[in-house]
Amino acid sequence: MKCDLCSRDAVTLIRYNGSHLCDEHFKSYVEKRVKKEIRKQINVHSGDTIAVAVSGGKDSMVTLHILDSVFSERNGISLCAISIDEGIKGYRPPSLDIVKKFCSERNIPLRIRSFSEIGLEMDKISEVTGESSPCTYCGVFRRKLMNDEARTVGAKYLATGHNLDDMAQSIMMNFVRGDVERLARLGPHKKVQPGLIPRFLPLRLIPEKESLLYAMVSGIPFWDGECPYYMEALRNQYRDIVDQLEDRSPGSKFSILSSYDTLRPMLAENVQPSNLHMCQCGEPTLGARCKACELREYLEKRIKGP
Repeated sequence: MKCDLCSRDAVTLIRYNGSHLCDEHFKSYVEKRVKKEIRKQINVHSGDTIAVAVSGGKDSMVTLHILDSVFSERNGISLCAISIDEGIKGYRPPSLDIVKKFCSERNIPLRIRSFSEIGLEMDKISEVTGESSPCTYCGVFRRKLMNDEARTVGAKYLATGHNLDDMAQSIMMNFVRGDVERLARLGPHKKVQPGLIPRFLPLRLIPEKESLLYAMVSGIPFWDGECPYYMEALRNQYRDIVDQLEDRSPGSKFSILSSYDTLRPMLAENVQPSNLHMCQCGEPTLGARCKACELREYLEKRIKGP
């Protein structure tokens, strides 16, 4: 099959719009949408710093690659990659090696934070989580360290590699739970809360399959290993549901996100930002202590035993 825009062989069929695209036109197709989202979501000026959450997986590496191509030194915008080492043997070390090499070749500063800073690592945590998914704890600690480091480097924004699939799944999860407050807090963030670095999502409109193909045809290195605790995540159920909808009706993921975007102004109007204060660890929180500190204390008791 030939590309619809030239005589070269197509590398993909975009099912939701029927387009056949070669590698170069596919890359342009992805980059055009990502750049549009960047302009839409953030407002940066010379001297600003953008932190980029980088795990070494395809989505975060594509995000870092495109942001690096958009914000070079001539624009006066600095990038800083931030990676989190959760302490998962055989999984995180190889991905960090990829990130280190990529950042070194591109002269992008890289900051690495570790769960060992809080005295816990995922391989140990997974042994005492009981009926709860290890992902629950991992997500809380990752967000804490990521926000703290982004704040430390003086970042104006924190970019994450969440793609269209991630967004559709999150929206569905929160609708089913009836969690309106969490729906209202989904990124990209427009209102800046003291102590929290607002996130933005350059790949928000890019399906996961397109992110993977873009990485492959662009020669972007990435780690495709699977987290050993992946199958225990509740999100997997919603991933299956959303994928089935997309398979039956191409474009369903876009429809879910579009519906959410239509409701979002109403959510923002009716769900006011929380009044945050600082936890003793320095992170913003609603309660007396942040969730990370609460979970840390709980896990330490479980590990020590009675």
